[in-house]
Amino acid sequence: MSGISPWQRPDVQTHSQRLISSFRHWTGQRLMDASLDLEALAYGLFHAPWVLVSHDTQPDPCFNYGNQAALDLWETTWDQWIGLPSRLSAADEYQPERAQLLQQVKTQGWAQGYRGVRISRKGRRFQFQNAIVWNVLDDQGQFYGQAAMFREWTWLD
Repeated sequence: MSGISPWQRPDVQTHSQRLISSFRHWTGQRLMDASLDLEALAYGLFHAPWVLVSHDTQPDPCFNYGNQAALDLWETTWDQWIGLPSRLSAADEYQPERAQLLQQVKTQGWAQGYRGVRISRKGRRFQFQNAIVWNVLDDQGQFYGQAAMFREWTWLD
């Protein structure tokens, strides 16, 4: 990023609002205080102590968001993360389980209690627990992608 943090970009601020409002839509829970202005929302999500990621709607979805906790966990940078096919975050043996979950979420809107194993950019594996995965909606209520958040993870190697 050239001189500014991702959360300071207007497109990331708008996306942050979509993440928050979609989470509330599906779960009835608050990810953050939605009454904050866009900049405060974006800052809060980006610096949250829990992992938050999202991907777009392409046939092979690509990451379009990762907060600092996610970037640290996956041992990557914003520029390396954005546009990366999200399937690459999971090792080959976990692809069928991941695909099944994402299809379930696409149909049902959200799922909770998901656990899985992912792999960092440096090849380190970690297991996460109790993830919430949900469909992200745009301002017109149309499918815009999917997001996941979790607070618990353990390094496996």
